Amino acid sequence: MAAVQWRSRGRNYEAELQRCCPEATPVEFGDYHPLKPIMVTDTKTRRGARKGSTSSSSSSSSSAAPDPLSSMLDGTDPLSMFAAASAIETPAMSQSASAGDLGRKRREKEAEEAVGPDFEPWSAKRGEILARFTTTEKLSINLFMGSDRGKALSPGSSAVSEKVRTRLEELDDLEEGSQRELLNLSQQDYANRIEELNQSLKEAWASDQKVKALKIVIQCSKLLSDTSVIQFYPSKFVLITDILDTFGRLVYDRIWTMCSDPRPLPDSFTVDDVNDTAKETCLNWFFKIASIRELLPRLYVEAAILKCNRFLNKSGIQETLPRLTAMIRGIGDPLVAAYTRAYLCRVGMEVAPNLKDSLNRNFFDLLGTFRQISSESVQNQLVLQRVEVPEYLTLYSPAINWILQCIAYRAPEPLLTEMMERCKKLGNNALLLNSVMRAFRPEFVAARATDFIGMIKDCDEAGFPKHLLFGSLGRSLACADPPESERLTILNEAWKVITKVRSPRDYVNCAEIWVEFTCRHFTKREVNTILADIIKHMTPDRAFEDAYPQLQSVIRKILTYFNDFSVLFSMERFLPFLDMFQKDSVRVEVCRSIMEVFIKHQLESTRDPVILNAMLHICKTMHDSVNALTLEDEKRSLSLLIIGFIRMVCFGRDFEQQLSFCVEARATFCNLEPVLVQLIHTVNQLAMETRRVMRGSHSRKTAAFVRACAAYSFITIPSLSSIFSRLSLYLQSGQVALANQCLSQADAFLKAAVSILPEVPRSISIEGKLRSSETFLLDFINNFLATLLVVPDHPEHGVLYLVRGLLNMVQDYTWEDNSDAKVRVYVSALPLLAAMSQETYLYSIPKVDSNETLYGGDPKFLSEINKLCETLIGQILDQLKSLGRDESTRRQGALAFSLFGVLLAHGDLRNNKLSQLAVNLWNLSHKHGYCDTRVSVRTLEYIKHQALQHDMAHLSDTVQRLALQSRT
Repeated sequence: MAAVQWRSRGRNYEAELQRCCPEATPVEFGDYHPLKPIMVTDTKTRRGARKGSTSSSSSSSSSAAPDPLSSMLDGTDPLSMFAAASAIETPAMSQSASAGDLGRKRREKEAEEAVGPDFEPWSAKRGEILARFTTTEKLSINLFMGSDRGKALSPGSSAVSEKVRTRLEELDDLEEGSQRELLNLSQQDYANRIEELNQSLKEAWASDQKVKALKIVIQCSKLLSDTSVIQFYPSKFVLITDILDTFGRLVYDRIWTMCSDPRPLPDSFTVDDVNDTAKETCLNWFFKIASIRELLPRLYVEAAILKCNRFLNKSGIQETLPRLTAMIRGIGDPLVAAYTRAYLCRVGMEVAPNLKDSLNRNFFDLLGTFRQISSESVQNQLVLQRVEVPEYLTLYSPAINWILQCIAYRAPEPLLTEMMERCKKLGNNALLLNSVMRAFRPEFVAARATDFIGMIKDCDEAGFPKHLLFGSLGRSLACADPPESERLTILNEAWKVITKVRSPRDYVNCAEIWVEFTCRHFTKREVNTILADIIKHMTPDRAFEDAYPQLQSVIRKILTYFNDFSVLFSMERFLPFLDMFQKDSVRVEVCRSIMEVFIKHQLESTRDPVILNAMLHICKTMHDSVNALTLEDEKRSLSLLIIGFIRMVCFGRDFEQQLSFCVEARATFCNLEPVLVQLIHTVNQLAMETRRVMRGSHSRKTAAFVRACAAYSFITIPSLSSIFSRLSLYLQSGQVALANQCLSQADAFLKAAVSILPEVPRSISIEGKLRSSETFLLDFINNFLATLLVVPDHPEHGVLYLVRGLLNMVQDYTWEDNSDAKVRVYVSALPLLAAMSQETYLYSIPKVDSNETLYGGDPKFLSEINKLCETLIGQILDQLKSLGRDESTRRQGALAFSLFGVLLAHGDLRNNKLSQLAVNLWNLSHKHGYCDTRVSVRTLEYIKHQALQHDMAHLSDTVQRLALQSRT
């Protein structure tokens, strides 16, 4: 393949555009269209006559193939036919369906009576109780030491009387004290021991040692009478009742299984569905429990299997609950009695949530035991254990809260009035009042907020702190609105008490709750007063350092209700409040939350100096937290938030102020590269906006301004570490400068881009994996070449100096082995050079004279272009020869076909040598059968179509010499 003399084909772009425009074809509305609605007439009688019928009910008059989706509409699809068949069978089943109506109605009634998802289960409270009620005191536990008699009898022991006698002896052995006491246990050791007992219960049950399992449950129940470490009692109750729940579940499942032979027992079974064996087994369990001598374990164990009464008689549960409630009155310790009632109410809500009378009776009995708290025995116990009365009263909270939650669930509003009256009769017992406010629906409490405040005022401060009562009231008011006329009075009365709380921890816990009420119903003035009071209380002795979660909650609540940042930042105490967050991680988290709300709710751009100064301060706080150890994901997250702020800043037509802001932001956010990239884009956009306002005709002032924008970008880009970011921004900034007639600045940008090409690494990291950078580099170079068409040559640097500089850099760049990237750049440069040789360029920039104007088709200029094209073609042909020697036939064919396409589109094939080169390239690309046949066929069709043009007739001879070769 000898070197050829290049000559570019003359192009008339406007004529080519006209030929490429498709002709408009009128469409008659009467013609069939695939999107035309299908109207279907479906009748019931037609389904019965479907068999043997081929008629269609579609109103479409088209003769085209039927729409498969329309079959669904006329009932001919398989699913509709199955539905029709089932409809025929339905009458035959109506008799059996009516028989099941009674069971269905019963299940619906039970579903209505059962607790719904709006009822907070005990499991949700379990973790909170274990975390709240802890102790450092040493604990003790009585472990049952079972004898071998507790094992299952051998098959040979068939006498029933002997079995009964043996089990009674085992129970007597338990009552006589076959146990061992473990002392000096830590709280964790105690919990581990209880878990071991729970596991032992399951193992004993699995090995058919039912009596041993009962002994474990009885022994654990006895532990609930021990109040030697009274602070730990609520947590002990939680741990031991887990064992009781396990035991109750095992017994119920065993009897259920006995009833499931031969067919499973339905969920809504009755006593008549239970066989005699299951009834006898169930009764036997109740007899065993009735033989327990001590009251407390007998109560707990019977309550654990309360659900089993369903197997014995219909009203078993309804009769048992009042009896167990009355038995609890025999427990002398008021704390133990309160938790026993709580357990009975918990089991009662699970098995019979509709029996409210039992719940009410337990609660009223609990009220009657409050006078025991001041008894001598209880007071002596508190003195012995060094427990204060307020701390002791908080031990009742989980039990009372649970009982009241069960009572208040779906309760009518008058019940709250009754509870308030009972509280007044007890002298406004603070503990009870607190539980009432937390148990009933917030709407009911909010409607009586003023009454509750009066009751709180009358409470005794010594027994239960009033700020806790106001905290409970505040939680209800955060969920429901009190009467509008009472809101200010409520806030004033509450804050009078809250502001007098001396403990910073108690103060901030209560203040945090009431901040939401203040934000919902009042203006920035009241919120600012609240913030000032919080600062006043939390600043001394740096108390805020121990209250970051509560202070963060205050910020979140304020941001929820104040989305107008001009109002938010006009609060005098808001920024001083932020200054209390002095721990770096917390401060950054708070700033991040503010920025997220700003980006979400700030829909319009702003130039408000109050907002800008405050947001710059917040963004600077986030930026300054970045150091060498900051993760890339964290940097990216912070950058996106700051970029969101920068995009919202707009000074309108005051472009100089906008540029000054970008200068300040560049100095402030210099460590976050994505922010710098955004600032460069912002300044480039600012320059283009200036051009739009001036309609492309700059004055002396605006010309100086856009040059200042170019200088900003030129100074900022080198500070970026990403080579591809620099390349892209150099090119974009050069295009912007060129559009604004800043030729020297555009020249500097493009020269800088060419100069850093050798710095591009051969591989880059993408999502943690090394990938070749060739694809990105080729994309950039192609974009760069497209820009060079409109860039005029510099008068001091010669013809096509930027094109030559780029090609020289490509020549010197170290490409990957076995890569054709370099010659592909050469192939891409040929269309550019061909476009430069045209009399009129394909595109241009207004008020910028490109080379078409500077050279005006000068023969010397065209000669330089042709020489450069010949050099590039020579390099490409040398690469094709090299690939042939290396037997890289697939790469050789692809490269040859690419060059053929360039010659066809941009070369003047009237030149015989150029035409022959094109034919040789075609043959070479098809020589080994790797070329896509479909592409080849379409290419030939295109050439034949072009040959029909009067100025392209010479292609007729060329196309005759192009042959398709099948793949071998």
